[in-house]
Amino acid sequence: MSNPNITELTSVVLEVERHVADSGWDQPSQVYALAETADLLAREPALAPHIGDSPPGSLTPVEQEPLPVGRLDEVLAGIGWPPEVLGCVLVTELVVLPPSAEEEAPYSDHEIEYWAANHPERQDVRLAVGVTRSGLHASCLRVRGDDELVVDPDLADNLVDGLLATFQ
Repeated sequence: MSNPNITELTSVVLEVERHVADSGWDQPSQVYALAETADLLAREPALAPHIGDSPPGSLTPVEQEPLPVGRLDEVLAGIGWPPEVLGCVLVTELVVLPPSAEEEAPYSDHEIEYWAANHPERQDVRLAVGVTRSGLHASCLRVRGDDELVVDPDLADNLVDGLLATFQ
């Protein structure tokens, strides 16, 4: 089993985000297991026509069952991976508000979701975050209505921590 590098992980995170983007917005959160392509093809040779040629050490994302409904931190706490999974990618949509909005935010979780969803300064974003067992992480963000992707490994430290915890 090789150790993927950050460039390979970033490429896979971007690939998964583009795949999810093809289905448009208002998608539920989705998670993908990352397998070393050579190991995956050795276990599942029928996948070869779908994967094609790939360099040694490359990663292949494998879409998982839909995540259960609930708070994302609690959902992630219930995930565990078998040893052959080298990493994972989570794609989720979030509402982002400017820092000035914090002062007017309600306190209860139920109220804050409704309030944020209807705030006039809200921005909808799609965030894709990938991690490996070895601790590498990468992420990208797309704002609804903008085709540009922001690629930055430090966009979502809490999600990185939550995803890394799925390997413990």
